Amino acid sequence: MVSRAAIRTFARTAASAARAPLATRVLGAAPRFAARAIPSASISGVQQVRGMKTLDFGGSKEKVYERSDWPKEKLLDYFKNDTLAVLGYGPQGHGQGLNLRDNGLNVIVGVRKDGRSWKKAVAEGWVPGKNLFSIEEAADKGTVILNLLSDAAQRDLWPVIKPYVTPGKTLYFSHGFAITYKSQTHVEPPAGVDVVLCAPKGSGTTLRTLFLDGKGLNSSIAVFQDASGKAHERVVGLGVAIGSGYLYETTFEKEVYSDLFGERGVLMGAINGLFRAQYDILRAQGHSPSEAFNETVEEATQSLFPLIGAKGMDWMYANCSVTAQRGALDWHQKFYDASLPVFKELYESVKNGTESQRSLDKNSQADYRESLEVELKEIREAEIWRAGETVRGLRPENNK
Repeated sequence: MVSRAAIRTFARTAASAARAPLATRVLGAAPRFAARAIPSASISGVQQVRGMKTLDFGGSKEKVYERSDWPKEKLLDYFKNDTLAVLGYGPQGHGQGLNLRDNGLNVIVGVRKDGRSWKKAVAEGWVPGKNLFSIEEAADKGTVILNLLSDAAQRDLWPVIKPYVTPGKTLYFSHGFAITYKSQTHVEPPAGVDVVLCAPKGSGTTLRTLFLDGKGLNSSIAVFQDASGKAHERVVGLGVAIGSGYLYETTFEKEVYSDLFGERGVLMGAINGLFRAQYDILRAQGHSPSEAFNETVEEATQSLFPLIGAKGMDWMYANCSVTAQRGALDWHQKFYDASLPVFKELYESVKNGTESQRSLDKNSQADYRESLEVELKEIREAEIWRAGETVRGLRPENNK
């Protein structure tokens, strides 16, 4: 169990951060459906000076870029002659598009006319014929084409989009998928255009929520093709404009490898598997659903994970009971040894294209949404998550 002192310290830290000036609160939150956070005061004990800098991440030096380098006035001036065409209005298109619009830039959206995304865009203030167009019209009008369609749609619609990707334009992605797996997607940008990437480390929904709260998701940036000689500068500006708190450098290949690996691993796939396995053992040994859920999920998400996010694994261990400390220290290596071969297999499956091809094949099926709902329903109706719904309803904040 976590000590009361640790919880009080965490609460004081959170309250202090909430009172801090905006300039000191350029943070993220935690994984893909929540953002990854970085304390704004220091990294590895080094006091930050706002702006581009080289910092020590666990003994390795890396460059990071912060939004203070690009105040709103600079963004407006730099992109004053640009039309930013957001293609797609899923989670990333929605989040990035609205943030760009709120930052005062000239943004248009391109989606299939009268489809579900079109109707959602209209409901959120995009006006047909003014800043809402078909994909072809938006791609034609855009000087910066933000290709935020799904991975499968990027493959399928590339022949439609490619004629509008003309010299002098910037082609922007938020995922390295289409470029890295070009043998599967056939997305090969022509010469004469800048090809850049800014990948928020979280969902577009989180990107939008944090932006509205005056915070920012951390994002990775990369340049695949620099026709103008200014591609790096432009992608840093675009990264700030979409609502990033800070930016770090990567490549298209490394971005997509780490992204697919992380989602299938700790961020989503592995954590679900671990939750299920522990819960099922507790239930098989006679523990009630409420007890099994609390000891598996609720304490993790509501107590322990926030402490790790705030100050690290060692700090969380140090602020738990001696019994909890000893058990965690004695058992973590066994879980590491058991899972390492699975992670090795997973990374190889990402690297050799097996995962990308499976995703393209599955997501391209006509009944994908229906079959997805079947899979999600199976999760939703599992005892662990039905128990969780009841447990969440008992939280004091949900009983006001």
